[in-house]
Amino acid sequence: MSFKEDFKKFAMRGNVIDMAVGVIVGGAFGKIVGSLVNDVIMPPLGMVVGKMDFTNLFVALNGKEYATLEAAKKAGAPVLAYGSFVNTVLNFLILAFVVFMMIRQINKLTPPPAPKPEPRLCPYCKSEIADDATRCPHCTSILEEVKKA
Repeated sequence: MSFKEDFKKFAMRGNVIDMAVGVIVGGAFGKIVGSLVNDVIMPPLGMVVGKMDFTNLFVALNGKEYATLEAAKKAGAPVLAYGSFVNTVLNFLILAFVVFMMIRQINKLTPPPAPKPEPRLCPYCKSEIADDATRCPHCTSILEEVKKA
């Protein structure tokens, strides 16, 4: 088989396509969560803690003062942007919580798997055997005739 045929066979498998769809939907969902944190959650939280914009929290490592994070970056100053880190951590926590809630709901809707039937055991050596076996593959004992349903 050629490389092209191998790759086509690999790319057209259901798992690869499902994974690609998951990555695309996950990226879009990440943008929604980012907007939720930056545009809905952080502004009221900033008001509660003293009209603070978390995205503008930073420390200039060169010792100079800058009015905003953007001004410090434009000046080429090395900055420790811990406000952006706080936003990113909140994005992650919200995303993890939403995924947890979704999985929890999916698990509630999914019926539990049917219990496996008890395996048939050889009456002589107690080894597991096929339901339709007439001789034990382990001890070679002749078994009772299998009743057909």
